[in-house]
Amino acid sequence: MPAVRRVEWTLVAPLLALVALAAVWGREIAGVVVAVVAVLLIAAVLAAVHHAEVVAHRVGEPYGSIVLAVAVTVIEVGLIVTLMLSSGDKASTLARDTVFAAVMITCNGIMGLSILLGSIKHEITHFNAEGPAGRWQRSSCWRAPVWCCRASRWGSQGRSSPARSWPSRPSPR
Repeated sequence: MPAVRRVEWTLVAPLLALVALAAVWGREIAGVVVAVVAVLLIAAVLAAVHHAEVVAHRVGEPYGSIVLAVAVTVIEVGLIVTLMLSSGDKASTLARDTVFAAVMITCNGIMGLSILLGSIKHEITHFNAEGPAGRWQRSSCWRAPVWCCRASRWGSQGRSSPARSWPSRPSPR
């Protein structure tokens, strides 16, 4: 009896997600269909991360970490751009808010949960500044422009307001 090759979910999920996305693209769809497409797209993202982990493991350190970081960044940017393109004018502040939310989740949520769980397990928690400092430095390249632009350029609706515009050259008279 010939051996039957088992098909991995990491190969099937992206193909099913692609077919489902092509089937519903540009159409109004019901809530159940939205849920099914969302589950398929999440499975495709998990499959992409799995493939990136396999490649990272084969490549080894330090390049494996770079492969994982690039894969996750591409996925995040792809999701943000897709949401912005599909929402029209309503998504003018989506990128800024998403980046701000990621920073808040990273800084407050993950670090707070780690400190809480560490203190529950060990009763006293020692803080190692090297770990969060690296993440903080890597994220500063996109954190600083978002916060600066948020404070000085955009009004509350995400559009440039005259009172908060960048300084411009005086008009010639």
